[in-house]
Amino acid sequence: MSDIIRRDPRAEWIARNRLHPLHAAMQPVQHSWMGPNGIIRKNVHGVGFIGPNGIKRIDRSGAQQGGATKRTAAAEVQLPLHQVPQPAFYISVVPDMVGGRLSSHDRDLLGLAHQLAGSEGAVLAVVFGEHKENAFATAGVDRLLVLDGEEFSGYAPEQRVQGLRAVDNQFSPRHWLLPDSRTGGGELGRRLAATLGERPATRVWQVKGEECIGRAGAGLQDLARPLARLILAAAECAEPVSETRHEALPVELSTSVARSLSRIEDLGAVAVDPGAIPMAEAEFIFSGGNGVKDWALFHQTAAALGATEGASRVAVDDGFMARDRQVGASGTWVTARVYVAVGISGAIQHLQGIGACDKVVAINLDPGCDMIKRADLSVIGDSAAILQALIAAVEAYRNEAKRDAA
Repeated sequence: MSDIIRRDPRAEWIARNRLHPLHAAMQPVQHSWMGPNGIIRKNVHGVGFIGPNGIKRIDRSGAQQGGATKRTAAAEVQLPLHQVPQPAFYISVVPDMVGGRLSSHDRDLLGLAHQLAGSEGAVLAVVFGEHKENAFATAGVDRLLVLDGEEFSGYAPEQRVQGLRAVDNQFSPRHWLLPDSRTGGGELGRRLAATLGERPATRVWQVKGEECIGRAGAGLQDLARPLARLILAAAECAEPVSETRHEALPVELSTSVARSLSRIEDLGAVAVDPGAIPMAEAEFIFSGGNGVKDWALFHQTAAALGATEGASRVAVDDGFMARDRQVGASGTWVTARVYVAVGISGAIQHLQGIGACDKVVAINLDPGCDMIKRADLSVIGDSAAILQALIAAVEAYRNEAKRDAA
């Protein structure tokens, strides 16, 4: 046997790539570490961890003993409260809020804003219209300004720029941060820069001191420039806030926003066939596996929910779904916001393919399968009965909405 220590380049690449589904598995397990505020953090999910209430965490998953899977509620950890009573300055952030919630890109942006604000500044989040987010405090928002109104609904970039100009006049933020994305932040940031007469720093992925580094040359080169007042940041520009809990105090504008005469008429969203959406771009995927016995009911449920259909490899091999609908390492890697797995036990290749999904819902008869362990929400029972109840609930909700509209 040779004594030469051989490197695994693929494993090293996965360990560096935060977007890879196996990135977390390649990281060494840390039982304690020091956070950015000097607070020693402990891994609350580790076996044997003693929480603030004196309860010791015990492994009830059955993985070590080989027993049946059982779930236990972990003790909730109260994060330290970060308060800024009298901010010396503001860092304004305009998140995309796709679907009314903070995306991973938005949370990275708030992490960068918290880095620029330090201990004296406050992070001001500007949100347009109604939202469904209730975790602004843990995302790093010190002040929350919601600009609601009919004039800000739909595609109204000119009106939103007017609102941001009013925010700029009242709060005079030291920096403006917007996501350099295709979901609105990139366009809105460039419009705001033209209105304020600022030269924005685009595709920024790192900020060091008084210098920001952005992508250039089709993403193959880095461009360093002095720290700009208006920053359009790329995904993973900073670590999301996770060590502190913020106040998220609501604030209001002291003056009304002037209504601009829009030159663009928003005709609303265009209906798209969910089956025509590529799997890699779908945000809501309804996937079936070997546990599905009534495929006609499965297709009916997917149509009622307006979801893109997917399948496991077993379902594809059995001919129930087309090959381009296969999800997993041997099929398509998906990044859906919601992934519903019906009758899928959770093979390692399938779990790799859904590793980047935000929320996973599992419907299965086996409470000990790997998909149940991965899921954020699990429903244990017969899939046919659950799908029929789901269709009935969707139809009841839509009928009630129609009666309210009438």
